[in-house]
Amino acid sequence: MSARRLRTLFLALPALLFLVSVPGQGRAADPFKLKPGARGNLCLDCHGEFQAKLKLSFVHTPVAEGECTGCHDPHTSKHGVLLAEEPTRVCYNCHDALVPAGALSAHRTVVEGKCGSCHDPHAAQHKNNLLQGGNELCFGCHEPIRAAVSGITHPHDPVADDCLGCHNPHASAAADSLLTSAVPGLCRECHDTSGRTFAAMHGNYPVAEAGCTSCHNPHGSNRESILYDDVHSPVARRMCSQCHPPPESPDALKARREGYDLCRGCHNDMVNVTLGKNRVHGPAVSGEGCLSCHRPHASSHPALLDGTTTQVCGKCHADTQARHERSETKHEPVQEGNCAACHDPHSSDFPFLAKQEGTIDLCGSCHDWHKHSSHPIGPEVVDPRNPNLGTDCRSCHRSHGTEYKHMIPFATITNLCVQCHEQFKR
Repeated sequence: MSARRLRTLFLALPALLFLVSVPGQGRAADPFKLKPGARGNLCLDCHGEFQAKLKLSFVHTPVAEGECTGCHDPHTSKHGVLLAEEPTRVCYNCHDALVPAGALSAHRTVVEGKCGSCHDPHAAQHKNNLLQGGNELCFGCHEPIRAAVSGITHPHDPVADDCLGCHNPHASAAADSLLTSAVPGLCRECHDTSGRTFAAMHGNYPVAEAGCTSCHNPHGSNRESILYDDVHSPVARRMCSQCHPPPESPDALKARREGYDLCRGCHNDMVNVTLGKNRVHGPAVSGEGCLSCHRPHASSHPALLDGTTTQVCGKCHADTQARHERSETKHEPVQEGNCAACHDPHSSDFPFLAKQEGTIDLCGSCHDWHKHSSHPIGPEVVDPRNPNLGTDCRSCHRSHGTEYKHMIPFATITNLCVQCHEQFKR
């Protein structure tokens, strides 16, 4: 073996030894062969600021035991702050059970290996080395939930007490949304569903095994019984039998009819208008009908939508939303999740469920191109690329964005223009 290869092996040896496991230990007992008393004390000779860390209420076990080399390589590293491995791998060497196999949900922060977003790796004033105590840490990222629960008239007590009463901060093998167990089992840990009062409040319908969050906002609301802010009229009037069979029926929780046939009992005019147009939105006439986009009982979003417009439309149009995310120039209605600015969500007489017949008029409702000079457009201006088409806004722009500026389909304006003006090609 050449001297050069021997030297390379020698330099790599400390890192290799660091990863060698010893029964009962995460790594080799002393891969760097430090002299007696050198371990954590030697590091503190230079890193004196850590003396203050050691006085905090909660000190990370390796730090308390002076095992700085449990996470850091004292010589050299490819990672920041001389970490021995990728940050996630360093933590997982000891905390490898935080995300169980087959987890139904996992905290994005954990998946991305950003343990330091919640924990101080050395020491902190809060249990589990958390950077902040109680809900303040969670609200640092989940500001919309803080805003929603602040000042509400009917708060849910567990939310005020501790988010961890219902959620696992790392991952859950039991339920979505990091819940420690699935609904309604989680709710029954605090709420007794066997009494007469519970039955009477729910019209004697057998809802003890139903999804509580279809009607109730688990974080609290401004309505009694923490119902979502927007409640379907039959639910608000406790007229469950308007949509369901009688409570004593064996199928009491099933709907009386399928699809939009159930809804047209009250919304007949709207259903007739929807079905009377040339193009009907597919979900409206699917097996789920209106429930493809709307919740049947209550919602925290207007029109009983099953989420924000971006979330609802994104269930089917994720590719369009992804294209917009990649777009260098963002189209304002898409960015704001206002799909209905251009499209009718139920049906339309025009292509793509557009709200107006002509692209020029539709775009002109926001863009005042007609008030100043512009490229000639209109049905009489033939598109040289296709003599069957006139020239309109979409001849040069893509309404949901492109990877280039101004929502054009080419990297430069020149490349766009020469598609029609071939005489100017170079």
